[in-house]
Amino acid sequence: MIWQVFIEQSENFVDPQLPRLEPSSLVGWSGRPELMGAPHQHDDLEINLVAEGGTMLYLFGGEPLEVGPGSVAAFWAAVPHQLAANSATRVHWVYVPFATFLGWGLPDSLVSRLLSGTPLVSAPSAALATDPGNFVQWAADFASDQPERHQIAMLEVEARIRRLALTQLGEPAHRYTGDDPALRRVLGMVRHIAEHFREPLTVADIADAVQLHPNYAMAQFRKVVCTTVVDYLTQFRLAEARRLLVTTDLPVNDVAAAAGFGSVSRFYTAFTPVCGMPPATFRREYRGQARPDLDRGREPDGR
Repeated sequence: MIWQVFIEQSENFVDPQLPRLEPSSLVGWSGRPELMGAPHQHDDLEINLVAEGGTMLYLFGGEPLEVGPGSVAAFWAAVPHQLAANSATRVHWVYVPFATFLGWGLPDSLVSRLLSGTPLVSAPSAALATDPGNFVQWAADFASDQPERHQIAMLEVEARIRRLALTQLGEPAHRYTGDDPALRRVLGMVRHIAEHFREPLTVADIADAVQLHPNYAMAQFRKVVCTTVVDYLTQFRLAEARRLLVTTDLPVNDVAAAAGFGSVSRFYTAFTPVCGMPPATFRREYRGQARPDLDRGREPDGR
């Protein structure tokens, strides 16, 4: 999969799922964010910089996540995320393909944090004066047909993530402090899903966590998140399955169970259309970048 490049093109553009043009490419663009109609996920490291205006509020991994003016945020976008509120007027985005991210050889603590669904978000006070210019330059370099410019930009993006990690590892993620009642109710359901998606869950269980009737709870959830509870739950399970396939040597059947899928057939039915390949193929493609030692002696079926 490859992402089409957007540079300075759109003032109404945010975190799109775009068709890719060639494998293992980094892309960047900037524009004015708009609210996302539904949560989505993609296998990239996503990096945001709020350059102008106010704050972006994501629903991310069971919690609201604020990215304020001057802040740089980095997260694994396989975790379901959705821009739920926004007052930023100009934001820069960079996508780093999953294989590229794994191939950087980042510290285990950093990789574990990101793959476990905990983002890195710098405080505005920790912003680098060079950030706005760098994001613009990276987007231009990624759009260039000169391989050397691609390589330079890739090295600089990696260095920025390493610097961000130096100030963020061990620190909690920045959390939303507002008090919108509807958002709070939905947040309670999203948080319950994030904490219990590995277990058997019903709509009634999730509604009961916020003390609402299931029908009303589901209507509120769809109104705010613009998708069903079942689809949202499946997204969390797929993110966990990706993580386990890349970072553990669990057999695929055990990955399905550990991620919360009730059967292997349901796991395959959900995984292959979203990820573009069966679980064993996904493991073979990405496992070497994350843990080369586990590839030795691997069976042909990806177990």
